[in-house]
Amino acid sequence: MSIKKIYIAAVLSLATFSCQNHDSDTEVNPEDIFSKTNIFPQPPSQWMGGYNPYYTEGYAGDVMPYYENEKFHLFFLHDAKTKPAGEGFHDIHSYETGNFTDFTYQGRQISYGTSSEADFGVGTGSLVKVGNTYYYYYTGHNEVASFLSGNPRESVLLATSTDMKNWTKVKNFKIAAPAGYYDYEFRDPHVFFNSEDGKYWMLVSAQTSDKKAVVLKFTTTNPSTGNWTVENPIYTTSSSENYIMLECPDLFKMGNYWYLVFSENWSSNPGTHYRISTSPNGPWTTPQNDRLDGSYLYAAKTVSDNTNRYLVGWTARKTPENNTGGKDWAGNIVAHKLVQNSDGTLGVKPVSGLQSVFAQNAALTVDKITGNASQNGSSFNLSANSQVTFSKLQKADQITFTLNVSAGKAGIILAQDSDTGSGVKIALEPANKRIAAYVMNAGSEDLMNSYSLSAVSGTSYTVTASISNDVCVVYINDKIAFTNRIYNIVNKKWSIFSSSESSFSNINIKNPN
Repeated sequence: MSIKKIYIAAVLSLATFSCQNHDSDTEVNPEDIFSKTNIFPQPPSQWMGGYNPYYTEGYAGDVMPYYENEKFHLFFLHDAKTKPAGEGFHDIHSYETGNFTDFTYQGRQISYGTSSEADFGVGTGSLVKVGNTYYYYYTGHNEVASFLSGNPRESVLLATSTDMKNWTKVKNFKIAAPAGYYDYEFRDPHVFFNSEDGKYWMLVSAQTSDKKAVVLKFTTTNPSTGNWTVENPIYTTSSSENYIMLECPDLFKMGNYWYLVFSENWSSNPGTHYRISTSPNGPWTTPQNDRLDGSYLYAAKTVSDNTNRYLVGWTARKTPENNTGGKDWAGNIVAHKLVQNSDGTLGVKPVSGLQSVFAQNAALTVDKITGNASQNGSSFNLSANSQVTFSKLQKADQITFTLNVSAGKAGIILAQDSDTGSGVKIALEPANKRIAAYVMNAGSEDLMNSYSLSAVSGTSYTVTASISNDVCVVYINDKIAFTNRIYNIVNKKWSIFSSSESSFSNINIKNPN
């Protein structure tokens, strides 16, 4: 969990406004308001009811996925656009889905506490079921000066439930940073039963007293006792990495390998990273490309239905909310299917349900050709510095094609406005061994996001761009994903382009059924 500027606003409001009581507001059934979202869900408006002036819109922050009885329960930190004076933030909400394409909003699950409680700000966690009880371990965050005078800023807290709907906070449970660790940075508990060890493990993102980032391990034989024993870290950031925090850790086994997943947002390649080992305690190997998407997919964790494993995170919004804005915390939920390569490295591909979502073929209409390009049905050969512009996109589209290019840059332009020269260019760059997103504005091109192409060999790329409103996820050869926030795609023309000779074969546009 990354605590952002929202916290400062909440603290300031304590000093300048009196607390407001909204007990009289009626909380309505969330399914009466908003039952399904698009393929990249964002919290619905008016989830507290039409008469409550607060918390009517928001974004999805860190996702905490859990699977049971053929349903994925996607708990997430709710980042509200509007917050009441004197109240906390980032309460836990959830969606349910069986296929990662249809989502049912379940409303708020765990609320934040008061300014004198440890969970004035709620942070990332996870849940485990023991017997008939669900144990939800989550982060409590409070940096109000009066609270900090006698308490750590962050701690691990607990709520329990027997139906995964109604949660009771366990007031006498708290794990704070043990001796030798920094109590200001201690968050994101990840709990699971390790059958190889015969114990429940809890991983916590922490810092040593000298501020070195670690994934700290606690164990217990029975969560119901409330007794967790601290052990050694399973991972410590190296001097070359020098990560500030290893946020939202996740640990799982696939085949013969264990994988440690974590996120960090302070290096030159921020995003969701992973490590490989033959033991859950390490030592860990860093793959050549250790990120599972670009910098716009963050805090991603995994979940398995006992057949497949999925990576679920959020794609950042921008502030201000336009293509030249800066990357900000929270946005929409995005899910990928994880695949294991023969060498033990991981890849990602689209969830299978996307094929049934985008099943309606749409016409491919050429609007303009710039430079030299030849057309043969839905295929195009482009000479250097050429561009083919097509008609406007709808609010949800899927674009597929095969691109052959060996030099320069080639790809697509979205949210294109030829009058202002604005738009976002997604370019495959074989020589640079990367795919990159550039914000175009009046002739300039500013790098927004990039991701390695090392997992894809050769010069032929099968590209699938799934677009819903202002989220675009590009998959290449069913091996890598490149997620971006692109505003103003809807009702704008789009293009293919190339700075060298290239070919775009079998371009196809599909709309939802």
